[in-house]
Amino acid sequence: MDYLATNDIQDVVENDREHIWHHLTQHKPLETNDPRIMVEGKGMRVWDQKGKEHIDAVSGGVWTVNVGYGRERIADAVRDQLVKLNYFAQSAGSIPGSIFAEMLLDKMPGLKRVYYSNSGSEANEKVFKMVRQISHNKHGGKKSKILFRHRDYHGTTIACLSAGGQEERNAQYGPYTPGFVEVPHCLEYRNQFDTDEDYGTACVKATEEVILREGPDTIGLLCLEPITAGGGVIVPPKGYWEGIQGLCIKYDILLHIDEVVCGLGRTGTWFGYQHFGIKPDFVTMAKGVASGYAAISCTVTTEAVFEMFKDNASDPMSYFRDISTFGGCTAGPAAAIENMKIIEEENLLENCTKMGEYCLGLLNELKSKHNVIGEVRGKGLFLGVELVKDRDTKEPVEEKMVQAVVGDCMANGVIIGATNRSVPGFNNTLCLSPALICTKDDLDKIVAAIDAALTRVFA
Repeated sequence: MDYLATNDIQDVVENDREHIWHHLTQHKPLETNDPRIMVEGKGMRVWDQKGKEHIDAVSGGVWTVNVGYGRERIADAVRDQLVKLNYFAQSAGSIPGSIFAEMLLDKMPGLKRVYYSNSGSEANEKVFKMVRQISHNKHGGKKSKILFRHRDYHGTTIACLSAGGQEERNAQYGPYTPGFVEVPHCLEYRNQFDTDEDYGTACVKATEEVILREGPDTIGLLCLEPITAGGGVIVPPKGYWEGIQGLCIKYDILLHIDEVVCGLGRTGTWFGYQHFGIKPDFVTMAKGVASGYAAISCTVTTEAVFEMFKDNASDPMSYFRDISTFGGCTAGPAAAIENMKIIEEENLLENCTKMGEYCLGLLNELKSKHNVIGEVRGKGLFLGVELVKDRDTKEPVEEKMVQAVVGDCMANGVIIGATNRSVPGFNNTLCLSPALICTKDDLDKIVAAIDAALTRVFA
């Protein structure tokens, strides 16, 4: 707001139109319409180049700014660290890297080692490389296959897309990395099994069928989101995670939990997997680790996995021969330290749980009012609203109608999200992930905007 009060930034807008390639954006409309420039943020609010205020219900557009905007203590910590030492390759350590690793692992019993990089895609890629190297060094090249789940998403690199269960995200980017195999999704609302047994059991059995078909001695890793994000905000059914953990133990498969979205409090626990009693071999994280104040991601693993990469010091090829250039930036862990302290000091995990329950209640009230809402689901402040033409048939509404709801909310000063370029024909879920600092008043306004948008769009 201060910048806008004293500056005309139309030149910035024109430069953006001429030179910036925006993410997830079809640019043809920007030939005749101004791109949106976000100029300032404070708490739950952001302001664009026109000075318009918005309540941000998706934490920076992609579920990242967990502690809200304008946190001076994080910015100050980053500035102080940059002046002292901004960077040195992670082949050597740093003070903030060491401090944050200890803080982080204190929240993750059973895990022991942290590998730093700079994005969720990169963090996941490290796991895939580790598993492939373990395959060569410990299994004679066997157990190299990596299982992933339909509707899950793990990043933008070719290998991560190879592990991606969203057909539209993947389309046109093949050929993909070989050795990645899909298992069925676990969205009970879209039950794909013709069986009377409970859905969690059916999902586990279907996953085991894939393992047996491929051969357990060929599979090294099962990579899953604890709660599916962009594929529809899917909380796995009762019994699912217990069964999945059992399969990994039975068939000697390493378990990788991708916490890039859920990590650092989004679901009301430090990590989403902690709701389900899972004991993973790998956990990856990025977005909420520093709430977007600096780029950082972490690949966290057990001491047992770590030991595999140092048990033959005489072999120059036996260690993890990998580097992430910007994993050596000190700004990331410096920001992450303050981010974690804020979550603890302000009891934001507790607030996330309470406000999540409150928002879930509001959304279910909307469901009783709008027949277009087929299901409301989620955990903590990670919520989805699936829109359907008919509740009995569950036929999805057209994607353009979903985007019209998002656009209506934006026009009225509330930013919400929706699944997009995900599963063909099923880009029909509204997504909410407000900052962990949100209040009942914030949520009342967010849900009121959705209510009004549904009324106008589906009138």
